[in-house]
Amino acid sequence: MTSSAPDSAAHRADSFYTVVGGRETFERLVTEFYRGVAQDPVLTAMYPEEDLGPAAERLTLFLEQYWGGPTTYSENRGHPRLRMRHAPYKVNPDARDRWLAHMRAAVDSLGLAPLHHAQLWDYLERAAHSMLNTFDD
Repeated sequence: MTSSAPDSAAHRADSFYTVVGGRETFERLVTEFYRGVAQDPVLTAMYPEEDLGPAAERLTLFLEQYWGGPTTYSENRGHPRLRMRHAPYKVNPDARDRWLAHMRAAVDSLGLAPLHHAQLWDYLERAAHSMLNTFDD
């Protein structure tokens, strides 16, 4: 059975992805997030590409898939393996807190219903904490 089965999360009208506005919402989130990241020397140092566009597209695809949208991320890149993908970079508390600050501004900019805002923020905050891989400066 393929991921396009009628009962797949990508086709559920009640998925978080659909309820909050689909791709448009996640694109807005990621665009606003990377607007902050682009001005942050600690975080930009973690991106091997000078252009943040490819990273923004990967994050959009990942978030879409996680929240019940298309499975394009896994189809193109395989399993997310977030900790493994971030292992080459020094993700210390300062980097985590900077990431969270930019993401908080991005989430707040969406104007989501309080329940959806809290649900999205809860996941992002937990994900950021789980990416810590050092306490060194």
